[in-house]
Amino acid sequence: MAQAAPAKRRGRPPAYDADVALNAAMRTFWKAGYAATSLDDITAATGMNRPSLYAAFGDKHAIYLKALERYAAAAQAAFGAALTFTRPLREDFDRVFASALDTYTATGTDAQGCFMISTATVEATHDPAVREALTASLRRMDAAFEGRLRFAVEQGETLPSADLRGLAGMTGALLHTIAIRARAGESRADLARLVASGLDLICGPRG
Repeated sequence: MAQAAPAKRRGRPPAYDADVALNAAMRTFWKAGYAATSLDDITAATGMNRPSLYAAFGDKHAIYLKALERYAAAAQAAFGAALTFTRPLREDFDRVFASALDTYTATGTDAQGCFMISTATVEATHDPAVREALTASLRRMDAAFEGRLRFAVEQGETLPSADLRGLAGMTGALLHTIAIRARAGESRADLARLVASGLDLICGPRG
């Protein structure tokens, strides 16, 4: 009995790596902002032509939303890695902010700050989808900080305030402040001093 011929593969496999392409698009938006980034900029950064971009990701708006989703997922993973719940609160928060500074002041790039804060805050005023993504990211951050603060109290650590939601909001606000200042070009050393002072207020002075 003759063997059946192997099934033919339909279409051509994509000649790009979707993860690499989306990261390149994100870097392009990150540098110039959403409005100032054109599809030509994205095609140049990704090495993909317009039909391939549309087929893989959709239009410019869809690409941007996917980039926001990618960044938010990476940020959440970084939070999870830094907030170990096995160290004193101040040590965990020190790790969070050190990781953030690594991103905001990355060597070999322009002053970049936080992708979400640097770009989404501008678009959120008139774009409901971006506003939803930004709001969800902020809420996840506040919840992560509040959960870690609550655990510290349960473990007997003394905090300057019993308003854990307020302290969580202050911690997020400090993170946003260094993101903006990094975007403005402040040095890592100056940002680190600001972080240390802010965490003294949130966690209490170092013992």
